[in-house]
Amino acid sequence: MSATETGGAARPAAARAVEERGGEERGGEHGRRPGSDQPIELRAPEDASVSPADLVPEQQPVTTTRPLTVGTTRGRRAPTPARGPEPRGERGTGVKLADISRTGDRVFSGLAGGTGVLIVLLVAFVGIFLLVLALPALLQDRDNFLTSRSWVVAGTELRFGIAGLLWTTVLSSVLAMVMAVPVAIGVALFLTQYLPPRLSGPLSFVVDLLAAVPSIIFGLWGLTVLGPFLNPAGLWISDHLGFIPLFSASTQPKNSVFVASVVLAIMILPIITAISRDVFAQTPRDHIEAALALGATRWEVIRAAVLPYGRSGAISASMLGLGRALGETVAVLIILSQAAPNSAFTPSIFAGGETFASKIANNASEFDTPSKTGAFIAAGLVLFLVTFVVNALARVVAERGSAR
Repeated sequence: MSATETGGAARPAAARAVEERGGEERGGEHGRRPGSDQPIELRAPEDASVSPADLVPEQQPVTTTRPLTVGTTRGRRAPTPARGPEPRGERGTGVKLADISRTGDRVFSGLAGGTGVLIVLLVAFVGIFLLVLALPALLQDRDNFLTSRSWVVAGTELRFGIAGLLWTTVLSSVLAMVMAVPVAIGVALFLTQYLPPRLSGPLSFVVDLLAAVPSIIFGLWGLTVLGPFLNPAGLWISDHLGFIPLFSASTQPKNSVFVASVVLAIMILPIITAISRDVFAQTPRDHIEAALALGATRWEVIRAAVLPYGRSGAISASMLGLGRALGETVAVLIILSQAAPNSAFTPSIFAGGETFASKIANNASEFDTPSKTGAFIAAGLVLFLVTFVVNALARVVAERGSAR
């Protein structure tokens, strides 16, 4: 008997069992090494006393918990690891999220939309109300409503116009804007760009306090203190620039449009300053630091970075101040002296006059007939339209400035 036959006969029963089991797991074919096309060869050791655990790697039996795939494993998907039992309550559904309620969003959206619609309806209602009540008086007016300066509303024949009221209102408001806007912009830049925070805070509070002073206090102060103080300045201007109709001399410089304009400028100063200050404070710090890194001075930084960024906000603040000046009543009523009936018209800032608001407030006790009431309401309608146009222009200018 040959050695091969002897070795085959001497194979232990354990090795033969391993070989038979491996053949069954491979579907009756020889196993192959993972990642290789070479079959795995099981060889029994020469010594029959050696156990299967002592076999060399080529001789160790292949034991797996899952059936081996026939052929090579190259390019095949790795076996999926066994998954444990799924937790109760999450089988097939994943993480269960709490229900999100949209009730708050719907309520807030409805309130915001309703408020916006309500504001529009209120403005439309005011305009329609003024037009309906003023239309009968306008139809009975015997003078040109836009060019006449007469105001005769007593009796059956109505003769009234708004030329004088419109001139005084626009002149005092524009003059107040000329004086207030540069000062307000300068104060806002000083508070945000020059002063340290520990000083700008208290000074900003002091400026804002001007908005809390009642209009009647400004009117009394302008009549008793500011008017006599500005009287020499008014006389000097009229003496040197009196050849210009706008600066011609007047008999009552203490109760003139000039004094009323200075009071209006002080009254609208905190509004323009506060809004401009908030806008300039929002200038991106990167823009300022970039300008400083390029060697720009403080004024160059303001001109190149701060003012372009806050232009639209400063314009909007100025237009809001103009709206306040156009509608101011009590302070202007106390300061301005009324012109005599049928007196000659003078465009001087050192003359007296009446604005729309002061005219209506001064004659509110005479609203005894529908025609007389309609005449004053017609003046109020013009003031409403002027204010509306000013705010619309401010919105357009602000949007163009922000688009740049």
